[in-house]
Amino acid sequence: MNSDLATTPVAPVKSAIVSGASRGLGLAIAENLLKADVRVAAFARTPTAGMRELVVRHSGNFHYAAVDITDPTAVSAFLAEASDRLGPADALVNNAAIGQDSLLTQTSPAHLESIIATNLTAPLMLTRQFLRRLLTAGLRGRIVTIGSVCAQRGYPGLSAYSATKGAWDSITRSLAREWHGRVLINCVAPGFFDSEMSAVLGRNQVAAIGRRTPTGRLVRTPDLLPVIRMLLLEDTNINGQVLTVDGGGSS
Repeated sequence: MNSDLATTPVAPVKSAIVSGASRGLGLAIAENLLKADVRVAAFARTPTAGMRELVVRHSGNFHYAAVDITDPTAVSAFLAEASDRLGPADALVNNAAIGQDSLLTQTSPAHLESIIATNLTAPLMLTRQFLRRLLTAGLRGRIVTIGSVCAQRGYPGLSAYSATKGAWDSITRSLAREWHGRVLINCVAPGFFDSEMSAVLGRNQVAAIGRRTPTGRLVRTPDLLPVIRMLLLEDTNINGQVLTVDGGGSS
């Protein structure tokens, strides 16, 4: 890669792809970027009223579609359509994932395959397509993947889920070296918050984790948005890193 290009600061993003944006953190990320005047193309297996509301409030800057991330043909078509509508994307937020709610011995092979396909293989293929498009367009860019504190700490009932999130810690570091600063690639690892990951533990265990956390509470979506926004929009030298946001619970 051109050495001059690699040493030039990566500009704030102008157009972003967000996967798994139907609700929760993914939808909040899309809305937060739109408020920062970033054009956003988002997809989810089943679009929601929240996504339709963003179209009304951010007409011309938001595009969404029903896409199963494990369908590479549908993903490819969405990326092409998003580029036609909003211009070439220079950012990707890998947020789509499914949870696990059983011990490994009680998890069916089909469900294990689904967790790995949705949380690891499909986002890796999406990242590959995004980077190839970025290269063709001659752009620089940024990638943020939503990981998990489960990649760093062990929790019962989440072995396969944790394995896929741990893989993204490694992928983040490797890709950052592959792209030599032309693409800033980082991972944000939330602690427990209102998601499938915390639901599997049960109310009592979740409350206990909150009490053990130095800040005294679990992570909330507003705790994560400034970190993600910084990685996408600020002039930083942060690259190939996993940023844990869990109130100090994993310290």
